[in-house]
This record gives sequence, structure tokens and C-alpha cells, in this order.
Amino acid sequence: MAITNTKMKIVFTVILLAVMLAAPMFLSEFRLSLLGKFLCYAIIAMGLDLIWGYTGILSLGHGVYFGLGAYCMAMHLKLVASHGELPDFMSWSGVDKLPWFWAPFQSAGITLLLAILVPVAVAFVLGYLTFRNRIKGSFFAILSQALVIITVTLFVGQQGYTGGTNGLTNFETFLGMNVGEPSTKLIFYYITAFVVIGTLILCQWMVSSRLGKILVAIRDAENRVRFIGYNPVTYKVFIYCFSAALSGLAGILFVLQEGIVSPAQMGIVPSIEMVLWVAIGGRGTVYGAVLGAVITNSAKTSFSEAYPEWWPIILGAMFIVAVLFFPKGLVGTIQDYCEKWGLYPFKKSNLLKSSSSLAKYTELQSDKEPAHTTK
Repeated sequence: MAITNTKMKIVFTVILLAVMLAAPMFLSEFRLSLLGKFLCYAIIAMGLDLIWGYTGILSLGHGVYFGLGAYCMAMHLKLVASHGELPDFMSWSGVDKLPWFWAPFQSAGITLLLAILVPVAVAFVLGYLTFRNRIKGSFFAILSQALVIITVTLFVGQQGYTGGTNGLTNFETFLGMNVGEPSTKLIFYYITAFVVIGTLILCQWMVSSRLGKILVAIRDAENRVRFIGYNPVTYKVFIYCFSAALSGLAGILFVLQEGIVSPAQMGIVPSIEMVLWVAIGGRGTVYGAVLGAVITNSAKTSFSEAYPEWWPIILGAMFIVAVLFFPKGLVGTIQDYCEKWGLYPFKKSNLLKSSSSLAKYTELQSDKEPAHTTK
């Protein structure tokens, strides 16, 4: 009996949810904390897959959006831990008054909102200015890395306002819950698990909709999309901002579970690793991004524990093997082999089929008078 693509995605989602809910019964507190961190990374990976795998925008600066969301949450937690006084690092740095931009973070509700809006605002400025001028490919990747360098330098240099290289830590409570208690960490883990599932369902819905078809068409033939009347800038800016929002959301959950954030976590190396998660899991497959983030970071942790001196080399070799021999990632490679042996009896993606139809339609349109309106 043929299995539809939709049914397979539903099965994967149910299995993933069951595994995450059962994990606390089998993992120690330390291992569960690691899994929670990896699930935060999975949220970032899904956002990256939307802009890179589906839209063809390679961003090497998503660590900035993750860090901005994390810092927003950390600022609130630090103010709560200070009990109405100046945070300790400000006193040590000679700051005698709470900076104006710290004041809104005294409210938990405003903090959660800003942790999403601040990354989106930065992404909108960068995305609009670059996409409007048709900057893409390696040029956009370089600009995104420049954003990382500027942001990290700013956060390290302004020690009196950001904590410098030490970052922000020593948090106590969030909404009255002690963030260091095992029961609270378990609550945060379950919240993260449900957010991952919700994000997965939302992303799958987006790529299966008309929006997803347009994104893939932009990736494969942007000029043709523009020719038939769509404005690619609008869609690229939207999906880039949405991806930044997911990174900010991941930053919120990360700080609640890890209890620390520093400029190092938004640097160039973490930003590149985020892209590797998607590449290893499989571009253009949202669930591949989830698997790539979890498997890659699990392997990184295992190698660092077993071979502390050799693990960077082993991890690098794993990336090289994945790129050379599995260019479609784990999920894409599995799909190819299953289809080859008749074990995966359905077409890979209705989305790709639809984008092909759109490309054919644009070829027909090319013989006509160019469209002058945009949607």
C-alpha cells in the first residue's frame, strides 16, 4: 500500500513527540539538560532550512539572532536576581544607574515580546537593504558574517552594559520558579519539546502552502518569479525575519535551561555550525533539520567526552564525509535509497513538483508581454 508524504510526516512528528516526552524517564538530569539544549538548536535549524533549503539564502550570521533573543531573556532574569538593585557586573564596571534600554526588561511579558521583536527588527533592516539591492549568494553570506563580527565586538566591548566576555549568568527565578531546581528544569524541557513540535508543524504547513511554492520558485528561478508579477523581496524579507524570530525563540528557551549566555555563543563558529546542522540533516526537509541539529550535537558531545584531544578532528571529518558522500543530507540520502529499492513508494515532494510546474508556466509567460504589477 502506497504511503503518502503527508502520512510519513505525521508519523515522524508523532514518533518525535513520543521520544521527547519519554526521554526524562531514561536520561539523567545532565543528559536531559543536553537534550533540551539540542532541541533549542533544532528550532534554529528549522528556521535556517526555510531560508537556505527552501529559499536559497545562505546565512552565516544566525548566531546573532539567537544571541539577541538569549540576551533579552537573560537581562530580565538578571534584573529579577538583583532584587531592585543594579546588576553586580554594572557596579563593578562603574555604572551607577540602570541604562534606559534595560528598563523594559523588568517585565516578563515585555521581555518575551522583545526577545522575538529585536532579532526580527535587525533581520528586517539587513534583509530589506540587501534583498532590495539584489545582493545574494556569497555576498549575502559575507554580509551576515560581518553582522556577527560587529555584534560580538559590541557586546564584548560594552562590559558595563552587557557583561563583556563573561556574559550574563547567576539567575535565580523566572515567574516565581527557581530556575536551578530540577523540577523547574523539567518544566522548561517539556515546554521546549512542545515548542519544537509546534514549530515543526508550522514550518511544514508553510512549505506545503502557496508560500512554500513561491519560496522554492525564488530559489530556483528568481527572475522568472519577478517576471510573472511577484515581488521576491517581500517574500525573502518575510522568511528571513521569520527565521530570525525562531532563533530568538530558541535563545529564550536556551537561557532558561542553561542559565548563561555570552558573546561567544553568537560568534562566527556557532553560526557556521548552525548551517552544518541543516546540511547534515538534509536541506529542503524541515524534519531533516531537526535530526541534523540533534544528531550533530550529540556526536559532538560524545566525541568530546570519549576523545577530548581528537574530537575536533573527528567532528571535522564527519562534516567532510557528509558533504562529499551525502550531499543531500541524511534524510535526502535515505529517501533516495528507499525510492531506489521501492521501500519509499511516493514522490519525494509535491512542493518540488509544484515549483517545476511554476517554472514551466513562467517559460510560457516569457513569450508574452512582461507583467508590470507586483503582488
